[in-house]
Amino acid sequence: MTGLLIAANLAVWFLLQGFGTTAALAESICHHALIPGDLLRLTEPGSRIAVSRDLLCVLDGQGSPHTLITSMFMHGGWLHLLFNLWFLWIFGDNVEDVMGPLRFALFYILCGLAAAAAQIVTDPGSVIPMVGASGAIGGVMGAYARLFPRARVHMLVFFGFFITTVSVPAVLMLGYWFLLQIVAGLPALGQATGGVAFWAHAGGFLAGLLLSFVFVRDDRLADRRRRLPRAAKRSWL
Repeated sequence: MTGLLIAANLAVWFLLQGFGTTAALAESICHHALIPGDLLRLTEPGSRIAVSRDLLCVLDGQGSPHTLITSMFMHGGWLHLLFNLWFLWIFGDNVEDVMGPLRFALFYILCGLAAAAAQIVTDPGSVIPMVGASGAIGGVMGAYARLFPRARVHMLVFFGFFITTVSVPAVLMLGYWFLLQIVAGLPALGQATGGVAFWAHAGGFLAGLLLSFVFVRDDRLADRRRRLPRAAKRSWL
C-alpha cells in the first residue's frame, strides 16, 4: 500500500499537474486544491486568487468537499513532491506492516483529513490553496514515533561544506520535527500568508499518533519490533 500511495501521488503529479508546468499546475490548484474559505462558503463569488505570476483562480463560493481528498495527492513543485514521498517511503512500510494494507490506507486518508481540519481551524476564511501529502505523511510519522521510538534513524547533518551522519532514536528526530511545526506555526496564526502549512503537519502528526492505538494489530507490532533492530531505518533532515 505504501508503494501504491507513492504511485498515486506520482500519477497525479504527472497526469493532472503536468510535471509542474505552469498552466497545468495552476489549473489543478484552481480546481482540486483545498481552499478553506471557498469550502466553507465564506468567500464572495467572483473572488480572485493568484496561483502563478500570470494566472488567477476565480472562486464561485461553492467549494467542493472532494478537495479534502484531492488536495492530499497534489503538490506545489518537484522538491515538495520528492521530500514528501521520501519520508513516506522511509516510515510508511513499517507502519503499514503493523496495520495491514487496507487499514493503513484508511489510516493515511484519515490523517490527511485531520491535517486539513487543523489547517482550516487556524484560518477558516483563508483563500490560500493548500496542497500536499505532508499532513497525511505527518500522521505516518506520528504513528512511527509511538510504535518504534527506539529505532535508530540516520540523519545527514551539514556543517558548511562538511557532511556527516548522526544516528538518533526515532522519537527524538520525529519529536523535534513536530516541535518545529508548532514553533513555526505560531507566528502564522491569523495571518493570511502562504508557504508551509505547519498546522496541517502538526494536526496530521497528532492524528497519526492517536489513531495508531486503533489501527495497529498487536500481533503484527510485536513481530515487527523483534525484527526492526536488524534493519534500522535511514532518513535525513
